[in-house]
Amino acid sequence: MTTDPNRDDERATWLEKARTLSEALPYFRQHAGETFVIKYGGHAMGDESLALLFARDIVLLRQVGINPLVVHGGGPQIGGMLDRLKIKSEFIDGLRVTDQATVEIVEMVLAGSINKQIVTAINQAGGFAIGISGKDGQLIRARRLRRTVQDPDSNIEKILDLGFVGEPAEINPHILETFRQSDIIPVIAPTGVGASGETYNINADTAAGAIAAAVKASRLLFLTDVAGVLDKQGNLIPDMTAGQARRLIADGTISGGMIPKVETCLEAVDMGANAAVILDGRVPHALLLELFTPHGAGTLIRRDP
Repeated sequence: MTTDPNRDDERATWLEKARTLSEALPYFRQHAGETFVIKYGGHAMGDESLALLFARDIVLLRQVGINPLVVHGGGPQIGGMLDRLKIKSEFIDGLRVTDQATVEIVEMVLAGSINKQIVTAINQAGGFAIGISGKDGQLIRARRLRRTVQDPDSNIEKILDLGFVGEPAEINPHILETFRQSDIIPVIAPTGVGASGETYNINADTAAGAIAAAVKASRLLFLTDVAGVLDKQGNLIPDMTAGQARRLIADGTISGGMIPKVETCLEAVDMGANAAVILDGRVPHALLLELFTPHGAGTLIRRDP
């Protein structure tokens, strides 16, 4: 009797997949019923194949009993639209100065095209996603963000007016609680509403952190374009406490653009989230590797014991 080597290879592949599912079962049970806030952006959102895998992973999380809340960015897409419309844009400390004309474009791109692309991808993957912005149900009540700079000659501090750039003043999680009790996956555009009904453009990392704190999420997960927090030798740090993270900022190990991400993680943990994770969204199935394998895939920051 002869055997078909191709059939044997196929059988071995399926056996390996079955083994992987079996090994993930304890993690499915551990996380069932938990809420995860996932900040989606960077290269992962711009790559079509990664976007498809992300949508499927979000649906899988919902299917195993996890409550995923997706908060997305869209800086490059906003910049592209402003260029097409010949609207000049200025950045201060990494924040886009947002006048009335710009905030209208920001809202159109974030709450419109980008949000609906993500919703459509999740729905096509078998989920039931609904797109909202921070203005819907007054989810994110916002105030104007102001920054100060010091004049190098006079040492006098000057207040910078960034226009309609905001920060969360209050999160109203009522609408998210309604979704949690159903099978709906909310996809949230990071705009907020001011006291007079005006629209504010909010940094997506900041919005995700504030939402995670308000709903006391089990995890706040940042999909970024880096592997996570690295030590001075360039090695990934898989796990640290909030206190350790602050010491690494103080000694310069955590530097540059990683500082605001870690600070957002720390603020979310301080305000009620159980833990926050920075991981590489360019890695296929990074979410699943982080949540359903023993060693994770990024850097987890947890409360001090």
